[in-house]
Amino acid sequence: MTTAHAANPPLVANQIKAGVLSIGYYETGPSNGPVVLLLHGFPYSIDSYVDVAPMLAARGARVIVPYLRGHGSTRFLDSATPRAGQQAAIGVDVVDFMDALKIERAVLAGYDWGGRAACVVAALWPERCSGLVSVNSYLIQDIANAGKPLSPAVESGLWYQYYFQTERGRAGLIANRREIAKTLWTRNSPNWHFDAATLARHAAAFDNSDYVDVVIHSYRHRLGLAPGYAQYEAVEKRLAALPAIAVPTITLDGAADGVVPATDGTASAKKFTGPRSHRIVAGAGHNLPEEAPNEFAAAVWELAGQR
Repeated sequence: MTTAHAANPPLVANQIKAGVLSIGYYETGPSNGPVVLLLHGFPYSIDSYVDVAPMLAARGARVIVPYLRGHGSTRFLDSATPRAGQQAAIGVDVVDFMDALKIERAVLAGYDWGGRAACVVAALWPERCSGLVSVNSYLIQDIANAGKPLSPAVESGLWYQYYFQTERGRAGLIANRREIAKTLWTRNSPNWHFDAATLARHAAAFDNSDYVDVVIHSYRHRLGLAPGYAQYEAVEKRLAALPAIAVPTITLDGAADGVVPATDGTASAKKFTGPRSHRIVAGAGHNLPEEAPNEFAAAVWELAGQR
C-alpha cells in the first residue's frame, strides 16, 4: 500500500479548553450531522485520518479529530498538572472534550492509544457513545496481569515498550522521536510504503513539549512499573475490572499488522455484550485508517449513518 494524499491537505487544528487541556482538533462536515470522533494512536497524529475525515464528511457526518494529550497543538492549561499518559487520563480527556463541544453522544473510532481511549469511554460512559469502531478489538489494559509474558514473536515487536522503561529510552525518545516513529511504522505496517512527506506531517505533532513525559508515563504505567496519578485513581479502579462494552461495535484487524497479530475476534468476544461485528482488513497494518481509509470509513459510517 502507498500513501497518496495530494487531494487532501494536512489537517489543521482548532483549539478548545477541555478539562486540564487546551485540545487541538480538526473539524469538517455539516454541523447537524451525526457526530464522529476519530482518535489517533502512537506514534502518529490526526493525519492518520487525512482521507477518512473527508470521506465521512461527504456522507453527512460531523467529523472531529482531536490531538491526544502530548501531541500537536494540545497543551496542558497548568504547568503543575501531571503529564499522565495512563489509560484513564486519555479516556477522561475524550469525555471532557465532548463536554466542551457540548456533544452528548458520538460514534468513537480509533486505533492504538485512540482505540483505547474510545474503549474506555464506551465501557464506562456508554451514554456518551452511540457506537464504537476499535482496531485490535478490546483495548482496555489489564495492568494487574501486565507481567505475564506473551509469545516471543509478539514480545519482539514490543521492544520500544521495554526501552521506554529505562532512562536511556527516555533520552532516546527525546533525541530520536522521528527515527523511532519511522522504525515503528516500518515494523507495524510492512505493506505501507509511506514517504518522507507523510512521516514529516505526523512527526510535527511530536514536537509538543509534553510528548516525551506523556509517552514515557503511558508505557511505564501500562506495564505496572509506574504509579498512576491520584485524580485518575477512581477511573483506573473501574478499568481494573475490565468492564464489558455494550454499545454497538465494529472491531477491525489489519491482516498485515506487525505489532498486534490479526485474529478472528473470538478471544475478545465476551468483552462485547452488545451487537459486535469483527472484520479483518486485507493488506492493512497497524495504522489502519491511513492504510485502508475506505474500509475504516465504511465501518464508521455503518454505525453513524443509523442515527
